[in-house]
Amino acid sequence: MAKLTLALFANRFDLAGWKEAQAELFTPDRIKIELLAGLTVALALVPEAVAFAFVAGVHPLVGLYAAFIVGLITAVLGGRPGMISGATGALAVVMVSLVARHGVEYLFATVLLMGVLQLLAGALRLGKFIRLVPHPVMLGFVNGLAIVIFMAQLTQFQVDGPDGTKVWMSSGPLLMMIGLVVVTMSIIHWIPKLTTAIPAPLAGIGIVAAIVILFGIDVPRVGDLASIKGGLPSFHIPQVPFDLETLRIIFPYALILAAIGLIESLLTLNLVSELTEERGGASQECLAQGLANTVTGFFGGMGGCAMIGQSMINVKSGGRTRLSGISAALFLLAFILFASGLIEQIPLAALVGVMMMVVIGTFAWQSLTILGRIPLTDALVMILVTIVTVLTDLAIAVVVGVIVSALAYAWNNATRIHAKIETTPDDAKLYQIEGPLFFGSVEGFGELFDLNSDPDVVIVDFLNSRVVDQSALQAIEKLASKYEARGKTLQLRHLSHDCHRLLNRAGQLIVDSDDDPDYGIAVDYSIKTGILSGGH
Repeated sequence: MAKLTLALFANRFDLAGWKEAQAELFTPDRIKIELLAGLTVALALVPEAVAFAFVAGVHPLVGLYAAFIVGLITAVLGGRPGMISGATGALAVVMVSLVARHGVEYLFATVLLMGVLQLLAGALRLGKFIRLVPHPVMLGFVNGLAIVIFMAQLTQFQVDGPDGTKVWMSSGPLLMMIGLVVVTMSIIHWIPKLTTAIPAPLAGIGIVAAIVILFGIDVPRVGDLASIKGGLPSFHIPQVPFDLETLRIIFPYALILAAIGLIESLLTLNLVSELTEERGGASQECLAQGLANTVTGFFGGMGGCAMIGQSMINVKSGGRTRLSGISAALFLLAFILFASGLIEQIPLAALVGVMMMVVIGTFAWQSLTILGRIPLTDALVMILVTIVTVLTDLAIAVVVGVIVSALAYAWNNATRIHAKIETTPDDAKLYQIEGPLFFGSVEGFGELFDLNSDPDVVIVDFLNSRVVDQSALQAIEKLASKYEARGKTLQLRHLSHDCHRLLNRAGQLIVDSDDDPDYGIAVDYSIKTGILSGGH
């Protein structure tokens, strides 16, 4: 496995070119910006990793180790410099039932298998299919994610009630918490207008933390969630039986986690690439995520994927190279090993304020103004993806959005097929087909022809059409059979060379022309069997 992984990465990376490009970027000012951005991200990672560990039902260090290992490996090898990965809520909600039923050791085995599946996805270059996600789905994705991040911050305004359930803070502590959040957000907003020497989120965290500590203000702090003190993650083979029964248990979870992780990571990659106006490598990111989760499974971590909130913090703080992500992971490890006592004193209000600014920056506000100007289908898809993201998870929302968009596209194209009908000088009837001929439009195609009233010679011209799939070929064959049964002559013009080869009964009716199109059919239609057999 190690040799295979190294070979895969060797094919994806130009290491010499990468080192040369990074050397040009690493000026003293750039290094300072990258390190400060990494420190800011690391501070924001702590409560998120702890919270997601609680969601999954595992020890906080399991979440922190995942944030460190996944964050470090993807920062070094990922497809988008500056993107941040770690333990995420989208994965945690899937893990909770596995941990509850089978225990944490099965989780580690699942994370390991999840990584292997992601490596396979990278090796097969499946990441390229993320380009099929339409823009309305992307808008719904970021809007839904902004709402999810906002809702996640609301839990910080709750405390344990007498019966163990979460209740809202009383008026005094609640107002103090809200006030500190507003102060943090104000600092983040105004600091860039005064200086760019320090990232605005880091300034907000530092100033508010200093105020709380110096004046002894009684508000929830990071240490109230859990202690983050620990040692280095150690190599650990999951203590599970390595048999088919274990595979039967963990494979469904691993498959779901791998899919969710890759979808969220690749969408985040696209979003960060748009913000930085630099292209990212989708298949490279799949490989990096796979390697990261495989290693995490061997070192007691809960697995992870890209984190859009922390990635936004990094980008807004000026992080543009791999150094920011690497330093974020190393700072997080330093917190665990040496600075847990100090980090635990940071007020949660400061971190909530940072995340609230992320919410404001993530939500696509322009999408609200264009709702009435874009096609109704696109508007509905955007709203649907936003709602499904909030109610379920990001991966399901994106899949639903892509399916609905694809169905809408297919229906739109299915209704576009029509024909211009003319009579030639020799009294033949000419059907000039316009619009794509595929599985969705074959019924409409068949309804274009008046079989009984047509003259003895009928010409069907596909110059302004395109035969897309096997269903289209079958429809042409069927039409030829119907005209043949009525003793009429059918001529087919401007079909591609593939159609010439693949059509059986209608093949002899095709009229060759110098301007025949030369596109490939999406599938190979077997002349002998008349069934789908793979191919083009």
